[in-house]
Amino acid sequence: MKDQAHNLRELIGSFKENKNKVMNMSTKSENSARVLAITSGKGGVGKTNFTINLGIALSKSNKRVSIIDADLGLGNIDVVLGMIPKFTLANVIRKELSILDAIIKGPNGINIISGGSGIVDLIDLSKDKIENLISNFYLLNQFSDYILIDTGAGINNSVISFIEASDEVILVVTPEPTSITDAYALIKNIRRDKKSVKLVLNRIESSKEGHEVFEKINSATKRFLNFQIEKLGFIYEDSAVRKSVKEQKPFLLKFPNSIASKGIESIAYNLMNNQSELKDFSSFKRFVNNLFNKI
Repeated sequence: MKDQAHNLRELIGSFKENKNKVMNMSTKSENSARVLAITSGKGGVGKTNFTINLGIALSKSNKRVSIIDADLGLGNIDVVLGMIPKFTLANVIRKELSILDAIIKGPNGINIISGGSGIVDLIDLSKDKIENLISNFYLLNQFSDYILIDTGAGINNSVISFIEASDEVILVVTPEPTSITDAYALIKNIRRDKKSVKLVLNRIESSKEGHEVFEKINSATKRFLNFQIEKLGFIYEDSAVRKSVKEQKPFLLKFPNSIASKGIESIAYNLMNNQSELKDFSSFKRFVNNLFNKI
């Protein structure tokens, strides 16, 4: 008896005839996932840990969540969770299998697709590989309400590609001066038209510090870039986070009553209740079109 995954895998073959057939799937799909690129100006700010725990918080509100580790070449979501993926996005890109086969079931039922290592930038992919990847992304859309793209840190082709393809960007920043300046540099280097950039202040000592860092970045973007960012929420410095990282367990599950967990839950609530810019909910279609508009 054929299962749903088998049937979906069979569909991939029928999508390879030409680009139009692949792209027309978006008009037939009843579901359109909300796509968010989660990024940072520099490494070491807790971006990946934030992504995992945000996904869990959304899933606890009965949202179907898929996380793509898009730090191509240096992905580490599986390491943070103590998981060993059998297949990764690299296998999907090489057309060795469907994205369904690359999914790992993570905590609280979230879907995780590991980025793998040694993947070339998207800009270097051939046309047939891009078409194949498009069809696989549409499969992922069918059973996701939220698709979280954990990008690499900093400014490179892969990071910028995923950020510019997404309507919504979550920028994780700490109060460190280097994190603040690098976050501003990242905003400066992306196309900002019709894009929502939401700021998450991580590892803050107080609410006052969080508001001050947000105002510093927002004032600079308004003055010099004519662009206003949004404040999504704060996560306070919490020893529970360090403990959970050492144990390779998400702090939202390991320490559900910690102050960091409360911050994540508040951010997830704000995110779910801030959809004013997405009334037509075509976020996923735009994401795919933008990401692969070169073919």
